[in-house]
Amino acid sequence: GGTTGTPKLIPRRHREYLYNVRASAEVCGFDEHTVYLTGLPMAHNFTLCCPGVIGTLLAGGRVVVSQRADPEHCFALIARERVTHTALVPPLAMLWLDAQESRRADLSSLRLLQVGGSRLGSSAAQRVEPVLGCQLQQVLGMAEGLICYTRLDDPPERVLHTQGRPLSPDDEVRVVDAEGREVGPGEVGELTVRGPYTIRGYYRLPEHNAKAFSADGFYRTGDRVSRDKDGYLVVEGRDKDQINRGGEKIAAEEVENLLIAHPQVHDATVVAMPDSLLGERTCAFVIPRQPAPSALKLKQYLHACGLAAFKVPDRIELVPALPQTGIGKISKKDLRERLRRELEARA
Repeated sequence: GGTTGTPKLIPRRHREYLYNVRASAEVCGFDEHTVYLTGLPMAHNFTLCCPGVIGTLLAGGRVVVSQRADPEHCFALIARERVTHTALVPPLAMLWLDAQESRRADLSSLRLLQVGGSRLGSSAAQRVEPVLGCQLQQVLGMAEGLICYTRLDDPPERVLHTQGRPLSPDDEVRVVDAEGREVGPGEVGELTVRGPYTIRGYYRLPEHNAKAFSADGFYRTGDRVSRDKDGYLVVEGRDKDQINRGGEKIAAEEVENLLIAHPQVHDATVVAMPDSLLGERTCAFVIPRQPAPSALKLKQYLHACGLAAFKVPDRIELVPALPQTGIGKISKKDLRERLRRELEARA
């Protein structure tokens, strides 16, 4: 878990999971009539316990396990098993919307679609009810703890334009500026949280914990959000060194460290590039040593290092130099801007 550097172990207690699951099932209206389809991998907290598989079983409902998430496969399962609830990340939600607009499958049993993992655009959110015929619930969560939901009785404005409010009245949320001071309603800052099911620290990482948690125990999420007067959060962005590829979080530093360890790489940096389907894809800029390795060889090397397939850069560019800031750091902002301009020119 976590979003920067090497993978970190998240120590979650059974009672925290149980608290999360019970409260989530209540908020999301899960009961003995719920038929939940696993549209996402069950290793994700979202599918496992928000309320997910465990919440469905705890409520006395039924779980339909799907090996795939594509609309054709899932629509057939929904029709056959009379699925009532499922959860998707935004790129999949958009695929489902497009597929249903063109084919009109029988989704009459579907009551609730949860969407989380990254921000769902307002235009896509507005299509859910008319196209899929079910209610939309926006979700903001993290493996480290905090989970936010729009509520089933929220007005459309809230559901379409926010990512919900915290699950528990005991969740303490602060939106803070760079100095750690709370910002006002509607202002953008970093989301920090403390609560009954949020971790107090990563496992055996005291140095990292000193940076990841405030002195009074608030977890610094790295998410940039704004909050309205009623506590509803809107995701505005995130720490720029984190790439959100279709809901999968990729720490640039983790990929960079592996690339720089390659004997034929002098330096490397990894940035996000915009993508209409996944939200973001990954691009690595590499200054090679001679003889220069090919992009394919570098991808094979990353796979051989054990890097998860979704973290391997979608694109690798070999460059003679990298732009720098005034203090000599690599200017990722310039690289992101270059990619954005290039993609716009192609469109």
